[in-house]
Amino acid sequence: MSISTVDHAHDHGHDDHAHDHPHGLQRWLFATNHKDIGTLYLWFAFTMLFSGGVLALMIRTELFQPGLQFFQPEFFNQLTTMHGVMMVFGAIMPAFVGYANWMIPLQIGASDMAFARMNNFSFWLLPPAAMLLVISFFVPGGASAAGWTMYAPLSTQMGMGQDLAIFALHLMGASSIMGSINIIVTILNMRAPGMTLMKMPMFCWTWLITAYLLIAVMPVLAGAITMTLTDRHFGTSFFNAAGGGDPVMYQHIFWFFGHPEVYIMILPAFGIVSQILPAFARKPLFGYASMVYATASIAILSFIVWAHHMFTTGMPVTSQLFFMYATMLIAVPTGVKVFNWIATMWKGSMTFETPMLFAVGFIFVFTMGGFTGLILAVTPIDIQLQDTYYVVAHFHYVLVAGSLFALFAGFYYWSPKWTGHMYSETRGKIHFWNSLFWFNVTFFPMHFLGLAGMPRRYADYPAQFTDFNMLASIGAFGFGLSQVYFLFCVVIPTIRGGKKALDKPWDGAEGLEWTVPSPAPFHTFETPPTVK
Repeated sequence: MSISTVDHAHDHGHDDHAHDHPHGLQRWLFATNHKDIGTLYLWFAFTMLFSGGVLALMIRTELFQPGLQFFQPEFFNQLTTMHGVMMVFGAIMPAFVGYANWMIPLQIGASDMAFARMNNFSFWLLPPAAMLLVISFFVPGGASAAGWTMYAPLSTQMGMGQDLAIFALHLMGASSIMGSINIIVTILNMRAPGMTLMKMPMFCWTWLITAYLLIAVMPVLAGAITMTLTDRHFGTSFFNAAGGGDPVMYQHIFWFFGHPEVYIMILPAFGIVSQILPAFARKPLFGYASMVYATASIAILSFIVWAHHMFTTGMPVTSQLFFMYATMLIAVPTGVKVFNWIATMWKGSMTFETPMLFAVGFIFVFTMGGFTGLILAVTPIDIQLQDTYYVVAHFHYVLVAGSLFALFAGFYYWSPKWTGHMYSETRGKIHFWNSLFWFNVTFFPMHFLGLAGMPRRYADYPAQFTDFNMLASIGAFGFGLSQVYFLFCVVIPTIRGGKKALDKPWDGAEGLEWTVPSPAPFHTFETPPTVK
């Protein structure tokens, strides 16, 4: 059965088997088709993005001026915790899994994902987990206020909301592990004949490596939060110093998960960008093999840098030096990727449709986030900046301007494939420029706040920090409204209709006709296409 007939069967169902394709609610509840499940993941992630975004706007509302305006410090800390958990585990990760479900089978010529029912199950673990997180605000004692990292000993003292958060994370972790198994088996066992590993699109490569990372570190997180749970309810003393435990041990276990986790959230973004740039530069990706090896290097190195989150915990100087140098080492493969992206664009026949704008915007802003990370890797500097707004600025540059911008780029690039319709280019550009501008208005001043010594997770602050906080809060509302615009003016109109997408929607972009020599290998062109 050829790929096209499989797709046809997926999309329409054969007439004689029409009853095999349930409609309405059943279609989504019992979905085993990778496209439907991908769509479910994307809508779930979008919902969580807005939920987490509302919490972020509540945080920024409180911080608009010094003094306690709206929320008590305890509730403020619940907001910061749940904002972090929802964005990391509810928005960014499921969104990339949704892209994986949609695109990996199509890119490797597989009929579907390897384990269709497990695919369904791994998605349906997420909504209950999200509900637990939301419910935790309404139980006695409120949601966890221990931060998204849930540091002991604070997390062992919290109320019932902490238990709900732990259960939610267990569910989300199980979902991630199942999704990863599915992705690995699909990529290794279901590639079309001739599709060797080194011919795969970069998105498949980055996801293959990401899936291995997830399987390696998710059980570590499960261990850390289970030990917290037994400390809370069953009289153990893993993290309780009074019983011979060690709260710093929690940090070691958590960050052994947590640092690979931040690469789990950025590697698929690298894959998306590595596919968009060649398409709009009209030339093959520069250094395909080196991109694959760089991705693998980043993944391996991510396991030996965890304690750079812990320079202020009283580590021996030897350890501090090791983690400082190991962290700086990660900048090498990351720099290789940035160099290759720039070399891909170099002397290309570039046009700047929305996917390309987000991809180029990604490189610009992600690189800034990378540099601030390199600065934070230097132990004496980090000891000054630890737990200040400089760190907040750093990881939002990586995760918002990194992961989220790449997700937007991927949406604009692949939505013609998903929906059969073209989005409005003008509206896409409005979304891009607004997002880029307001993002920087929000997070760039935070570098200055951090350098001046403003600590994170505080509901109040001295008057000297007022101006930059006002600026950041205004930017946050601008950024949030840009995403509301994205939903109502781009996503929904594109799904509902609009210009019909061509078979190859990006071939004649901006009126530039270009031809690809045929046959071309999967991941690249033999020679740069000629622009007429």
